[in-house]
Amino acid sequence: MGTGSVVALSGGIGGVKLALGFQGICAPGALTVVVNTGDDFEHLGLAISPDVDTTLYTLAGLANPQLGWGRDGETWNFMAELERLGGESWFRLGDKDLAVHVERTRRLAKGEPLSEIIGDFARRLGLAARVLPMSNDPVRTIVETAAGTLSFQHYFVRERCEPAVATIRFEGAPDARATPAALQALERQDLAAIVICPSNPYLSVDPILAIPGWRSALQSSGAPVIAVSPLIGGEAVKGPTAKIMRELKLEVSPLTVARHYAGIIGGFVLDEADAALASRLDVPVHVAPTLMRTRADKERLAREVLDFASALHGRSIRPHGGSGRGES
Repeated sequence: MGTGSVVALSGGIGGVKLALGFQGICAPGALTVVVNTGDDFEHLGLAISPDVDTTLYTLAGLANPQLGWGRDGETWNFMAELERLGGESWFRLGDKDLAVHVERTRRLAKGEPLSEIIGDFARRLGLAARVLPMSNDPVRTIVETAAGTLSFQHYFVRERCEPAVATIRFEGAPDARATPAALQALERQDLAAIVICPSNPYLSVDPILAIPGWRSALQSSGAPVIAVSPLIGGEAVKGPTAKIMRELKLEVSPLTVARHYAGIIGGFVLDEADAALASRLDVPVHVAPTLMRTRADKERLAREVLDFASALHGRSIRPHGGSGRGES
């Protein structure tokens, strides 16, 4: 009975809940979270990485528990003054959050890779997990909508996901390279599982898979690749996943999500509300309560996912019993 490492692929709020669960049960250094950076953009002259920062703040126990993004105990003096001066205020930057963007922008301008900057931030914040961007190269999610072509943050934040989505593309993905450290994590001899967290498949996971090398790396890994459904009873817990699926003329069902990952995953986790669908899937299925309200929920689901991976792997992997960091 040993402790294995875990690689989790995640977007922002939804996916990082499960990543927090893994951090709570894995030994220090055993968890690598690979984060979508298709949402990154330049705003007010600053390099903003929303999903990365949500991941850092959540795993460090610093996230705003009400909003799910940004810092707890944040102040808004910068935004108040910016609004008074007539500046763009649709994307909210708190005072503590601002320091992260300023420092990241400074270091990127000096030529430091994004992965090294994020790794340093994670160490300074005391994370037990390793956090990596999907690529050090810029990839930008572009949403074609009924209101025209929108960059992701303009669609998601400024327009509040209201325009109907026609297509989604990932600018820069064909020329990007997967982060070397992330690919190395997939080659660890003790790798117990690769988990696609319950993030939006089309906005948060597809940008990762669009980068050359990622699909083949997942397919060639010796560890089970397991996806956790982001849908419960035909609806998303949070975010526009179901809305986007309808607009793309897709059936809003975990079956659609599982088939979207065909050729990559070796197992799929369904919520109890969708247990009747298990027999219709072409991969092994584990049924569990997937709604994560509390830290205990997150760690319980993380344990169930690793137990499922262990069964698929053909050997027993025991998660570390540490309490980790994060919200209570």
